[in-house]
Amino acid sequence: MWFKNLYLYRLPGNWAVDAGQLEEQLARLTLQACSATDPRSIGWVAPRDAGALIHSVNQQWLLALGVEEKLLPASIVKRFASDKAKDIEEAEGRRIGRKEMREIQEQMTLELLPRAFIRSRRTHAWIDRGNGWLVIDSSSPAKAEEFLEQLHKSVDDVPTKALKVAQSPSAAMTGWVAAGEPPAGFTLDQDLELRSAEKATVRYVKHTLEGEEIRQHIAAGKVVTRLAMTWNDRISFVLDDQLQVKRLAFLDILKEQADGQGENEDERFDSDFTLMSGELARLLDDLVAALGGEPAAAA
Repeated sequence: MWFKNLYLYRLPGNWAVDAGQLEEQLARLTLQACSATDPRSIGWVAPRDAGALIHSVNQQWLLALGVEEKLLPASIVKRFASDKAKDIEEAEGRRIGRKEMREIQEQMTLELLPRAFIRSRRTHAWIDRGNGWLVIDSSSPAKAEEFLEQLHKSVDDVPTKALKVAQSPSAAMTGWVAAGEPPAGFTLDQDLELRSAEKATVRYVKHTLEGEEIRQHIAAGKVVTRLAMTWNDRISFVLDDQLQVKRLAFLDILKEQADGQGENEDERFDSDFTLMSGELARLLDDLVAALGGEPAAAA
C-alpha cells in the first residue's frame, strides 16, 4: 500500500471519534453492486479483501471508497436511438421531434445499461489521528472531492479543512530555484515548470536547474508552478502551486526496509502501511515547515 498522489487535509486534535465509531458510520453507505439499470454505484469498501472498513494499525487508519460505473458511451446510445427513430418514422410515416428523440435516447439508455460493462475503481485515504492528517491518494481533484463528499455524507460532523500554509508554494519554490538553495532536508531534482502572468509556460524535464537561463525566466517574472524534489533521500515527489504532492516515489532505501518484513501477506501489508504512514508524516511536517508553517487560525 504505497500512495502516489496526495491531497492534503487537516483534522483537529479534538475530533472525538474512534475507529469503531467511524466504521459504524461508514457501514451505513457501503458499496452496493450496480443493479441492471444503475449507471453508477458508490460506497465504502474494505481496504483489504474480507477485512474491516477501516484498516487500523497503531492509530493509523486506511479507508477505501469504491465506485462501480457502467461503460455506456453516449455515441452508442445515440446510434441505437437513431436506428429506433428511423424505424418509427418508416413504420408510421412521420418525423421524430426533439422531445420524442430525447425520450427515445432515455429509453435506449435503460435498455442498454444491463448489457454494459462495469468498471470498478477505488480511492484510498489515510487518517493520522495523532498528527491530524487526512490524506487522499488521488491524481484527480474530482476524485478527491468525490471522496470528501461521500465522507461528509457518511460521517457526522467530520471537520476536514484543506491544508493552508503561510507562504504560497509558488513563491517558496520560485525562491528555492532562484537561489539554488532547497529547504533543509530536501534536494531540488530536474523537473520544473515556470509560468508567466500571461500563462506562457516553460517546462524542463531531466534538466539541470543551475543554468542562467532559468534564472532569466524568473527575473522576467515567471514563477515556479511545479518542482520535483527529494526528501532525505527517501521519497521523491513533485510539488505544485496548489499544494498538491504528485508522482510520489518511495526510494530504494525504504523499499529495502520493507523487504522481508512480515511472514505472510497480511503482515507485509501492515508493515508497508506502517512504514509509509510514518515516513509521510515526517515528510509532511518538514514540507509544511519549509512553507512557513500553518497560519495560526488554521493550526
